[in-house]
Amino acid sequence: MPIQRVLVANRGEIAVRVMRTCHELGIETVAVYSDADRRAAHVLLANHAVHIGPAVARESYLVQEKILAAAKQTNADAIHPGYGFLSENPEFTKACAAAGITFIGPSGESMRMMGSKTQARAAMQKADVPVVPGNNGPEGDGFPDVESALAAAEEIGYPVLIKAASGGGGKGMRLVETSEAFTPAFEGAKREAAAAFGDDTVYVEKAIIQPRHVEIQVFADNHGNVVHLGERDCSIQRRHQKVIEESPSPVVSPALRQEMGEAAVRAARACDYRGAGTVEFLVAGSGDSQGYYFLEMNTRLQVEHPVTEIRYGVDLVAWQIAVANGDALPYDQSELDAMVRGWAIECRIYAEDPIKFLPSPGTITELRVPAGPYVRDDSSVYPGATIPMYYDPLISKLVVWGQTRDEAVARMRRAIDEYVVCGIRTNLIFHARTLRHPAFCAGEYDTGFIARESELLLVPTEADGDDLAVALAASAISATASPTASLADGADHAGNNSSNNKDISAWRLGLRR
Repeated sequence: MPIQRVLVANRGEIAVRVMRTCHELGIETVAVYSDADRRAAHVLLANHAVHIGPAVARESYLVQEKILAAAKQTNADAIHPGYGFLSENPEFTKACAAAGITFIGPSGESMRMMGSKTQARAAMQKADVPVVPGNNGPEGDGFPDVESALAAAEEIGYPVLIKAASGGGGKGMRLVETSEAFTPAFEGAKREAAAAFGDDTVYVEKAIIQPRHVEIQVFADNHGNVVHLGERDCSIQRRHQKVIEESPSPVVSPALRQEMGEAAVRAARACDYRGAGTVEFLVAGSGDSQGYYFLEMNTRLQVEHPVTEIRYGVDLVAWQIAVANGDALPYDQSELDAMVRGWAIECRIYAEDPIKFLPSPGTITELRVPAGPYVRDDSSVYPGATIPMYYDPLISKLVVWGQTRDEAVARMRRAIDEYVVCGIRTNLIFHARTLRHPAFCAGEYDTGFIARESELLLVPTEADGDDLAVALAASAISATASPTASLADGADHAGNNSSNNKDISAWRLGLRR
């Protein structure tokens, strides 16, 4: 029987985004929420809502037993994990199967293989996917001591990266440029990896200087079909966290795109993949000397998936649900290649200090979201909504499309200039500056762009005062017209463990009255 009711084991904008597709497909949704999220948008939007504990994620969103109990309580027959939290936990997929609940995502075996950087590197080498020169350790599963790791680094040649085998987001990673700096870096990487992932295994690889971070979206079904949907350039990063993504990449040629796409498909086949996944590469050099190297595979839906959706005109969450139902992919590779069009850019709007990138939790007092042709804002906030201190401070993902890159950049500039958020600090000014930076406008940037251009991007200027004045004026205008402030008043049902059969959710009442 096709999936009838999906519990979304997540929060924030990704929970809202998944629920919207479910509702379009006629599928009921279940929200789970912590104490901090009683009045969150995903709770208001869902057909059912279940409280799962305190605000701290390790006592709520990360507790498998609570998620499964909520699914059983509401008779959910499937769970969509979103990204983060339990989305790449192979033990959770096993627990779902044992409970008779469909996990909308890949198998635990695929997660386990690609979740270990050392195992993934070995699998990619076997699948003829280029990898960064490196050493996985004497037994192929990390280095047991600093002496063997140092010897490997000397053989590879500096600079090198010490990386956590179970890592991600830059945690457990150290750049080392000399042998004298290796030992403290090795020990620090192991400590950080153990604290972040419960696994202190590290390996060593050659550091690629000033690379582009380019990823390929892949999709696979249960009928042997695997396709790719082009690339996304994710090189604008702060502290190894993506901030701006675009597709296509300004530096990837049609020939390289085809080669990388085929390599990504081989990577997916190598781990017997199912569903949505992303194969990430580092791209270095230019022209005939341009090369690419496997970085990792994310076995889930990516934060930046809307960039691909808007270029291909598809709904990747709907594809995930279809594959979980046993359906074949709707298009083959040649059909997808003929569908792609234009240029798309995504800016991640964070509740954070735009200079130090520190979280800025609090209550949004006024909000004006940009609109207009080819502008999409994936969000979970409203006037009166609170950005909690306990989770990632993402406010929304602002995505635009244009026929050309210049058109897309101009549209994003306009959209960012229209965006007004009051009551908390945001990184909107950072985006406004980046979108006007000559190097970004020329497509000439790499993963070190923000650090290298910090004086232009991050140092306060007199112009910031004018920006603030404009934002406040726009906020005053929006306050007289906004009907959404009462949305926060419609969450009474969230105070109960479960709400059933809401004909019209508080979200819809707030936006359509």
